[in-house]
Amino acid sequence: MIDAAAILSALNAAVLTVDRAGAVTSFNPAAEGLLNIGAPQALGQSLGRILPADHPLFGMIEIVRIRGVNLTEYEVSIETPRVKLPVVVVQVSPVTEDAGVVVVTLVPMTLAREIDRHLAHRGAARSIGAMAAMLAHEIKNPLAGIRGAAQLIETNVDAGDRELAALIREEADRVTALVNRMEAFAGPDRLERKPVNIHEVLNRVRRVSETGFASKVAFIEEYDPSLPPVSGDHDRLVQVFLNLVKNAADACPEEGGEILLRTVYRHGERLAVSGSGKRVHLPLEVSVQDNGDGIPEELHRTLFDPFVTGKQGGQGLGLALVAKVVDEHAGAIAFESMPRRTVFRVLLPVDIE
Repeated sequence: MIDAAAILSALNAAVLTVDRAGAVTSFNPAAEGLLNIGAPQALGQSLGRILPADHPLFGMIEIVRIRGVNLTEYEVSIETPRVKLPVVVVQVSPVTEDAGVVVVTLVPMTLAREIDRHLAHRGAARSIGAMAAMLAHEIKNPLAGIRGAAQLIETNVDAGDRELAALIREEADRVTALVNRMEAFAGPDRLERKPVNIHEVLNRVRRVSETGFASKVAFIEEYDPSLPPVSGDHDRLVQVFLNLVKNAADACPEEGGEILLRTVYRHGERLAVSGSGKRVHLPLEVSVQDNGDGIPEELHRTLFDPFVTGKQGGQGLGLALVAKVVDEHAGAIAFESMPRRTVFRVLLPVDIE
């Protein structure tokens, strides 16, 4: 006979049971991750110490106890000092063998929506690539002519005009450098696909980060050692996670900064692609979490668009490039952000059906 606890541990949905006195009697690993509290701290505690006392879940539990029926509510928000989940599905069911005991299931919808939005807008990323290729072609050629003319003028004029000619040359170089960065979005998929150990990628990213921009940040690793290799380009994946870790390090406080690197295999996790009728299997999840101030709400919907940035002096190309490379790997990226906890999740496929 299969152990019920083993089944609960294997579920991706957050599941907890509450006894007739309102105390939490079971708390699966998915609930720990979703509500950001460990089972040892939750078990035996009143549910009112985990969720706000006025949360609609308590009303649902009362109805289930009185009527003995299943209740499901969509788009329920959960906000606690530990976590902010704008949208979840809540299901409450009675345990018929034990009067007053209920099972509560919580399924986050925000991540699925963000991933679905990313998958649905792959065409936009390809349009950006086409635009970048066109701009590179139409701008770099005349820029080279302007720079060459400025160099010729610089050698044949007096000191005052030479300074102006040098300014023209330097500005041409600056615009060329910007166009070169935009060329990262151009061109077809040129990935050198090989089996890649994602932990080797993350270890390299961590070593590079610790010797430079993240030298004052504490790294925490929570890795699933059983992960299969990813079919992808090692160097491009390093580029993805180096960008994400760089952003996380920039967001961390000057003292006490922490970056959590986590990998997990999501068995049976499939996502519908809007408008295609296909379901994509993205079981391998890699997350980068920081304890910074969070991403401003007004940037959430456009964060992966080129030239969108919340950093002073930032150019807004890092996350756009990350999204493009993840797209080339047939994966998806999403994030959730609140003060002291911002998480970027990259989901990579094993196969596409």
